[in-house]
Formats: sequence, C-alpha cells, structure tokens
Amino acid sequence: MKRIMVMGASAGAGKSTFARKLGKKTGIEVYHLDVLYWKPGWVESGLQEFSDAQHEIVKRRQWIMEGNYTSTLEIRAAACDSVIYLDLPLYICLYRVVKRWLINLGKTRPDMAAGCREKLDWKFIKFIVTTYKRRKKEMAERLSQFKTEGKRVIVLKNTRDIDSFLNNLDGRTDKAL
Repeated sequence: MKRIMVMGASAGAGKSTFARKLGKKTGIEVYHLDVLYWKPGWVESGLQEFSDAQHEIVKRRQWIMEGNYTSTLEIRAAACDSVIYLDLPLYICLYRVVKRWLINLGKTRPDMAAGCREKLDWKFIKFIVTTYKRRKKEMAERLSQFKTEGKRVIVLKNTRDIDSFLNNLDGRTDKAL
C-alpha cells in the first residue's frame, strides 16, 4: 500500500482521523480533500482547480488522500493501489459530526482549509440522513469494481476494526493487512 484512498460512508465516519493516524504510522503524507476543495470563508474551488491539485498529488510515489468527493473520484481511483472504506453506522456518523462541531466551535480543524471555521446546519444534517443509504449502495458497487481492477479494498465497519487495523500495521505499507 503506497497510494491509498480513504473513503467513508458519510461525514463523521472518521476519514480524517483515520488517515492522519495511518499517515503517522506509515510515514506517508496525508492529503485532505477538504483542504484542496474549500477556500477561506467556505468558498468552493472550481472543478478544474480541484482536479488539477489531485492530478499533481497522484503523480507522487506515495500518498494517502482522504475524502469522498465523487466528482473527482476517478482521478484518485485510477492511481491508487488501495482503498480503505470506513463503513460506520449512520447514528455514529451523526454523533461524530455533532461532537466535531462542539469541539471545534469557532475554530478551523487541521483537516480543513484555512479560514473555514467549523459549522453545522440543518441542511448538512439533512444531507447526511437523506443520502446515507444511497451512497452506501453506490459505494458497495464501486468497491466491487475496485476489486475487479486489482486494487486492495479494506472495509472497516467499527472502531474495533479501525483500531485493530492500525495496531497491526508494522509501518511498512507493503506488509499491511
């Protein structure tokens, strides 16, 4: 594992935290798609700018990119050798989104673009709830496709799976689970 996509069932699945821990354990640099996508004040990057940034990263020998952003998924998917999918239940994702908001209220998280203070609104909660099942179904199909393309696919379904995976890494990504 040298070029790793970390994806999740939803916001709050733990993609950023997992990727940060994986990067620390393996020594591979982590790129948060939120940092590439958002500009100060929650201004969206254009698709071309967002795509170009990812094209530059995938040229590197090693990387971990975390985030879903399906509009540019193919850029990462074409170059990755491994996909780690955090398939946590909706209630856990919602709990974590609210917890993250409370912990970071008035601050910008390290996995978010500068100038994007933590926020939470009903529109975001509604998006998570109303798209969760559909996105999980679509991701199951994508994961199956990734496997047929010869990519390593690892699905972690709970905190115990995540902790076990990270604890069993020996720092050499070619020897990972």
